[in-house]
Amino acid sequence: MTELARALEWLDSHQDHETGSLGVSAGHIDGLDLASVRELVGVLGDPQDAQPVVHVTGTNGKGSVAAMVSAILVAHGLTVGTATSPHLRSINERIRLNGEPVSDALLADVLDGVRAVEPLLSQRPTWFEIMVAAGLRCFAETPVDVAVVEVGLLGRYDATNVVDGVVSVVTSVGGDHTDFADGWEAAVASEKAGILRPEGTAVLGDVDPVLWPIFAAEGPARLWCAGRDFEVAEDLVAVGGHLVDVDGVYARYGELHVPLAGAHQARNAAVAVAAAEAFFDRALAPDAVAEGLASVRVEGRCEVVAHQPLVVLDGAHNPDAVAALAETVDAEFAVVGTRYLVVGLLAGRDPARFVESAAALRPDLVVCVPVGEGARRGDPEPLAAEWRRRGVAAEAVGSIPAGLDQVRAAALEEDLVVVAGSFRLLDEARSALADRS
Repeated sequence: MTELARALEWLDSHQDHETGSLGVSAGHIDGLDLASVRELVGVLGDPQDAQPVVHVTGTNGKGSVAAMVSAILVAHGLTVGTATSPHLRSINERIRLNGEPVSDALLADVLDGVRAVEPLLSQRPTWFEIMVAAGLRCFAETPVDVAVVEVGLLGRYDATNVVDGVVSVVTSVGGDHTDFADGWEAAVASEKAGILRPEGTAVLGDVDPVLWPIFAAEGPARLWCAGRDFEVAEDLVAVGGHLVDVDGVYARYGELHVPLAGAHQARNAAVAVAAAEAFFDRALAPDAVAEGLASVRVEGRCEVVAHQPLVVLDGAHNPDAVAALAETVDAEFAVVGTRYLVVGLLAGRDPARFVESAAALRPDLVVCVPVGEGARRGDPEPLAAEWRRRGVAAEAVGSIPAGLDQVRAAALEEDLVVVAGSFRLLDEARSALADRS
């Protein structure tokens, strides 16, 4: 057994809320607090204080914005550590140095460092808390000039909130991790506002101005809001992505190539530019902004993985995300044939709300697949039933490869196959597509 395999075996012996049955929604936090992770990083010597941090949360877009901010900072000559979740193919993806996943040897080393101090703790940390601590330890010991840290869940009680972000970014506030009871938007905003710090700058992206006072109440030194302080000045669909002009807080940045599909990625780019301006507290080098954004690669976000038929992977698992996916498909992909949708959601997702938004994809046939493990494993039949209730041909199958085989056997060169839902679906789908190729 390799050193990394031994470290991962130890890691997997801890409770994993990502695959377990923990129920969390905004305003109803069950089983989450920061005491355990604060004790853990304290025993490790408080690695979260070793470098300035850009902290990123949001219902949708936080992974893309974290990647964009990191790339812009790297292009300005900084050494950047980036911590994100979830991973698509390899756990190494969760801890990156200058955009590249850490090596097996380095990942094993930082995990072993956490394992060494576990006997000193008063309570056993969770799987995610260990990964957060391992990432922060890696960044402290490398060392990096700045860490870009993506929130795992909501914000206020997320394990990443042991950091004190000099810049705190909220990409969007939407319907995820909520029960949709009256006032849910304010409840979601309040949880995300929990990452703001009095001495830092808050950067808000796709956030309703009605919610801005919730963030202002946290007392950030500065509050920069999309549409008021910065914005996308122009957005043109281009080959392989978008050509974007951004009016930043300090300067205008023109003809930026954003190599990602979707108008929402242009908006994410504007948020990333504002976050980088906040970090430096000045105008950015235009060439570095252009270089950084042009280098960004984000898998699982409207990602084209095959042609004839066109096959697109997207981790759209909530209503806002799937609505953005539908908008992108209509605006940027010429579909003349049949539309197939392969979809899987984790348990706890509301099939009716998802299908209400996903109907904008106008699928001719929907194949619903199981995704996840244990208590989080999503049953495809209720999802298929909801599609059928809306008059769309849909069926449930027993596995992701079986669903893809069924669709690919029927699809013609001019057709579109969209694979969407939980990010946990995408890796298995990618592997199955590669095997069949």
